[in-house]
Amino acid sequence: MSTHTELGPALRAWRERIRPADVGLPTAGNRRVPGLRREELAVLAGISVDYLVQLEQGRAKNPSPQVLAAFAQTLRLNAVDRELLYRLAGSVVPPSGSVPREVPPGVQRMIDRMSDTPLAVFTAAWDAVQSNPLWGELFGDPAAADARSGNLIWGHFAAPHAAGASRIERDAAHADAFERMMVSDLRRAADRYPDDRAVTELIDGLREANPRFADLWTRYETLPIGRSHKTVVHAELGEIVLDCDIMTIERADLHIVLNWAAPDTGAAEKLAALRERVTTAAR
Repeated sequence: MSTHTELGPALRAWRERIRPADVGLPTAGNRRVPGLRREELAVLAGISVDYLVQLEQGRAKNPSPQVLAAFAQTLRLNAVDRELLYRLAGSVVPPSGSVPREVPPGVQRMIDRMSDTPLAVFTAAWDAVQSNPLWGELFGDPAAADARSGNLIWGHFAAPHAAGASRIERDAAHADAFERMMVSDLRRAADRYPDDRAVTELIDGLREANPRFADLWTRYETLPIGRSHKTVVHAELGEIVLDCDIMTIERADLHIVLNWAAPDTGAAEKLAALRERVTTAAR
């Protein structure tokens, strides 16, 4: 099935999931569809009903960027669905503005339930949004750093090591994989948010500050986000060997970074000691 023939079913599905009350329309009367009627979407999007019918039936192709923007706003599409809309219409996705930082309530509830794991939330450009107390005990509070140092990629490639802070060590293979993965992901963020000046300044600063980053940036690699392996050298507890997983929340365009220690190891015992410290402080 081509993307053009999929545009119609996608429009119908998005139209049917929007409640009239969500867009300020009355809900009284007999409604045969659960969401918006074609007539209602057409009026809200500023197009004719006939044209909407043609789009939904696949008889009309290549709607204008103005029409697509109206659909995205009226149908309340999130960033992922918005990108899909433009792609199905065979159109270039316009810039989305600034990198989002808001943590949706549902995601926040999930984060709050994971208090026994060192966890932090980062934007698509890897700026720290929040971290839990266990992360703070292990790495320090990223929010307490300045804007640049609070960025995970800047912290790895360019920030000087702060006295007393934990140090992260990786062997050559894991360091290479981690760096290539992070630079590739930052390029994806730059492509999605070309109008975000802070992202551009971050990349320019990294290219100037670190030849390794500059070299990786010119490779134009496309690598998936995956697991990494590292040793955290804690100021008090010494070496703690950890695996790191990254969850990507597509709808909010956020990364959640979680660190794990293998069960029944010295690293697991040291994490348990940090948990006890957090619990005691909370009392």
